[in-house]
Amino acid sequence: MSTVGAYEAKTHLPALLERVESGEQITITRHGTPVARLVPAHPEVASPADTIAALLSSRVGSSLGADLRALIDEGRA
Repeated sequence: MSTVGAYEAKTHLPALLERVESGEQITITRHGTPVARLVPAHPEVASPADTIAALLSSRVGSSLGADLRALIDEGRA
């Protein structure tokens, strides 16, 4: 990840945008302190662990449409 000052970012914005389009992330600083980050607009691909966590959290509170106890009593679960 590259770092540029605010003045340089303002002066060279078109070139910075080209770099970001190719996938680079650029941190913009003011007096050496990070204040912003330029990142590609396309969404990043989620890791398999993040995808599984999202799927599991979406199931919280949902039901199967049948009473689990009744299914157990019938020997179906």
